Amino acid sequence: MRRDGLITARWLALLVPLALIGGALFSQFVGHLVPCEMCMWQRYPHYAAIGVAVLAFIIPDRRATYALVAIAALLIATSGVIGVLHAGVEYKWWPGFTPCTAGFKPGATGMEMIEMLRHAPIVRCDTAQWTLFGISLAGFNAIISLTGALAIFGLMAKSLRR
Repeated sequence: MRRDGLITARWLALLVPLALIGGALFSQFVGHLVPCEMCMWQRYPHYAAIGVAVLAFIIPDRRATYALVAIAALLIATSGVIGVLHAGVEYKWWPGFTPCTAGFKPGATGMEMIEMLRHAPIVRCDTAQWTLFGISLAGFNAIISLTGALAIFGLMAKSLRR
């Protein structure tokens, strides 16, 4: 394999999702932050991207490597888009997509409120558990994932021009 942007793109396609999953698991098991449903949605594309990126290191064919790195980048970008959607729910820019964002309905009776509490999610998707500089973990995932995917695609395009 020539020394070009594809090598760096391949490494980014592996290291970006590894770092983000590592950070998510660290915050969960060391920081004791319990992931909500939308948090978990963001993890699935990263797990898949790690597997696809590992294949890009195993399969020696250059065209296959391009395809696998591109698929990994798309998966990373998918997690970033889910991160944008989740951050928007947390910042109340739009309503959530799941029952984990459900609030109380106006005019509910006391018994209806008790039932809503009984069925309420343990961890709500519309409340950020942790922020840094006003950016939630979902926001950081969106920024890092989308930037990483763009960098991977840029490096791949650069290697095609050679």
